[in-house]
Amino acid sequence: GGESFVRLYLQYAAALRPDSDAIQIQLAGIAEQQSDAETAIAHYKKIPARSPMKAIAELQLGLNLADLERFEEAEKHLKQSLVRNPDELRAYLALGGVYARQEKYREAAGLYDQAVERIEKPTRADWNIFYQRGIAYERLKEWDKAEPNFKKALELYPDQPQVLNYLGYSWVDMNMNLEEGLEMIAKAIELRPNDGYIVDSLGWAYYRLGRYEEAVVELEKAVALRPEDPILNDHLGDAYWRTGRKLHA
Repeated sequence: GGESFVRLYLQYAAALRPDSDAIQIQLAGIAEQQSDAETAIAHYKKIPARSPMKAIAELQLGLNLADLERFEEAEKHLKQSLVRNPDELRAYLALGGVYARQEKYREAAGLYDQAVERIEKPTRADWNIFYQRGIAYERLKEWDKAEPNFKKALELYPDQPQVLNYLGYSWVDMNMNLEEGLEMIAKAIELRPNDGYIVDSLGWAYYRLGRYEEAVVELEKAVALRPEDPILNDHLGDAYWRTGRKLHA
């Protein structure tokens, strides 16, 4: 919560060391935290081509263009980054994220397919490529392609809470592998107890299993954590209805 003070001290530092790439990167990061994409872009542009931080600065610049909904510019910028360094997996994730924000899941899936082809021997660090490819295919309703990617991500990073939650919730929502899905979500909550979306997944799993009273308990927690989310409120309404609390529903 002290971003404005941090920004002030970093500006002092930048005045003393205007050639410091690290200070510009940190100033850009603070601007991002304050939802000031224009200022973040200005700082990233100050990173010289010779800097070892140039590659990450270019990726973040593209993501900030997307935050401003300048999607065409963002795509062009990130594609140029990929041309310069086709083995930089972070560039695939950045461009894929821009595609996903526009619901261009076919383009995202194709991009992640290219990224996976670049990986000779996947390691734990590569889990997110498979996870994001799984999401893209899940959104395209191609579960036969999505599920193996989630499983591969968990093979590389066994207790990754986002993957545990996404796969577990998907199973529960499709009314399949309910008990295993419930176990995955419960494990994700152990790792991220204050994540409203994961808590919602547990509540919805209970709902699917017909354990409505337990569903209400978890879904109330989820809505308390994320009161602005319509899907979480919808789930809680369903659970209230099933337990006879129709006015609350």
